[in-house]
Amino acid sequence: MKSLSVFVLACVSVLRAQTPPADPPPALPDLPDETVVAVLDDGTKFTMGEFRKIYAVLPPQQQQMVVRNREVFLKQWALMLKLSKMAEDKKLDQQSPTKEQLEYARLQVLSSAELNAAMTDIEVQPAQIIEYYDAHKEDYKQVKVKAIYIAFGASSSDNRTEEAAKAKAEKLVAAIRGGADFVKLVKEDSDDETSRAKDGDFVTLLRKDNIPEAVRNAVFALKQGAISDPVRQPNGFYILRADEVTYRPLSQVRDEIFTALKQQQYKTWLEQTNNSVKVQFTSRAFIGAIPLKLTPKKVTPK
Repeated sequence: MKSLSVFVLACVSVLRAQTPPADPPPALPDLPDETVVAVLDDGTKFTMGEFRKIYAVLPPQQQQMVVRNREVFLKQWALMLKLSKMAEDKKLDQQSPTKEQLEYARLQVLSSAELNAAMTDIEVQPAQIIEYYDAHKEDYKQVKVKAIYIAFGASSSDNRTEEAAKAKAEKLVAAIRGGADFVKLVKEDSDDETSRAKDGDFVTLLRKDNIPEAVRNAVFALKQGAISDPVRQPNGFYILRADEVTYRPLSQVRDEIFTALKQQQYKTWLEQTNNSVKVQFTSRAFIGAIPLKLTPKKVTPK
């Protein structure tokens, strides 16, 4: 039987699971930077340090190919150096469209470098992390949940109607709030086999977990020991109990907060920089303004 617990457990597991490590890329040769690894046809000596610098700026897929085919890469590099020198000798770098292509590429590289430098230069002080944690502590709430699931339709063993399922769920809520044993009712009435086998233990939920909004709202509104009203889901109603309400400790979320603060400051810097750019457009035709439609003046015959 498919139920919300299976769905929630799957979503939470996917969200929290770390991506399995890919096969490690081939290793670079363990040589000192000053080691000359090749001499180009113009006599230029190419060192291991130069190779490492070029390698570092390549996309990951190209890095793997370069490491696997170092001889081919250096031959191609030498060819590109020769061709670029030939182009410079012909002053192609000063002619269109090469001149504009070079300038555009330069702007892209330098812009990217400045963006990276801005992020790297942002400092986050320990006091800021503590202050953020205290101000956003509710974001780090975690609730260990027990649940009773009352199915309806095809998901129920007796093809129960939605109205009947809701009525049963409401009756159970009233009984529990009146002092009935929650775990006993789990074993007797819950249609969720997975949580029923564990005395109703459902999952420990974090605010950031990928769960239905109705469940999130119900769970994080509960105080420890309290139960929710029936929460409707596509195939049944859930009665949720906050078995344990705690907060993730600062030591566990420090890195998250550090990243959030850096991104926050970076976003502010980027918006300020963007807003500081002023461009005065002097041609409506250039920016694509819709031309005014002129109504022909009616001429009255004399």
